[in-house]
Amino acid sequence: MLRIAAIAGMLAVLIGAFGAHGLPDRLAEFSMDEETFARRLAQFDTGARYHLAHAIVLLVMVALPVQRTRLFRIAFGLILIGIVLFSGSLYVLVLTNTPWLGAITPIGGTCWIIGWCSLAFTKFSNRNA
Repeated sequence: MLRIAAIAGMLAVLIGAFGAHGLPDRLAEFSMDEETFARRLAQFDTGARYHLAHAIVLLVMVALPVQRTRLFRIAFGLILIGIVLFSGSLYVLVLTNTPWLGAITPIGGTCWIIGWCSLAFTKFSNRNA
């Protein structure tokens, strides 16, 4: 789980750096109007911010004094799937200028909501006490 959290964080930083430095040139290839260009940059930024935030959540989950129950593993998995579906769909939408991919994004958000709820019901232990 620690490796997965670390990889998710590393990818968030790499993708965020690309968004800040390489994405505008990539989007210029599509010859889109200014409004669409700005919207695509904002969509990518949203994906990157939520990606990084949830990568940190995964890292914190690994450090939590909780029992690694089935419910905890489900929460971890759903948060990871949320990164892939929410942020991933935004990345692909922007990089391919394919707006219909935005229909996948809420599925990732739903995974996060269910993951957070699952985490809320995970039993804490005195493992680190």
